[in-house]
Amino acid sequence: MNPGSTYLLETLKSFKGMKSNTEKALAQLSDAQLHYAPNQESNSAVILMQHLAGNMLSRFTDFLTTDGEKPNRNRDAEFIDHFTNREALFNYWEKGWSCLISVIESLQEEVLLKTVFIRNEPHSVLRALNRQLIHYAYHCGQIVYVCKLVKGIEFENLSIPRGKSGDVLSVPPGESSPTSNR
Repeated sequence: MNPGSTYLLETLKSFKGMKSNTEKALAQLSDAQLHYAPNQESNSAVILMQHLAGNMLSRFTDFLTTDGEKPNRNRDAEFIDHFTNREALFNYWEKGWSCLISVIESLQEEVLLKTVFIRNEPHSVLRALNRQLIHYAYHCGQIVYVCKLVKGIEFENLSIPRGKSGDVLSVPPGESSPTSNR
């Protein structure tokens, strides 16, 4: 496999892994807990999900041919909690992720150096993907952190639990550790 194809494959894996971990954290919250914000200057999981989905739909709809900041996007509205129904919220979240994933799956290495625009600023496709990977990782991390704040000691870890690194490090190569499914 060549570097461009490998980059696209690894980028796709990174986005999918980020989505999966975030959803594992979100699954631990009740409907009411999804709306919890630590203070008035912080965002709830709902707000962050709205913002991410809105950003994905704007950036990845007609990704190669139109500016990533679509004129019909209302970014400010993404920061107002207006989802009262969990199913509708998760459908919107999924719509954003589906848009992103289908675009990345369709890309060929030949377009990685093609120029696309975000807010009239030129980016190579590679740079635009990296920009979004960093942006989404930032907000997905915030979602996971809010979930941890809400659940406290009841939060089910998404990786190696505190104090359990030795369990993973002592497993011979090729064998599964008790925490390898996290």
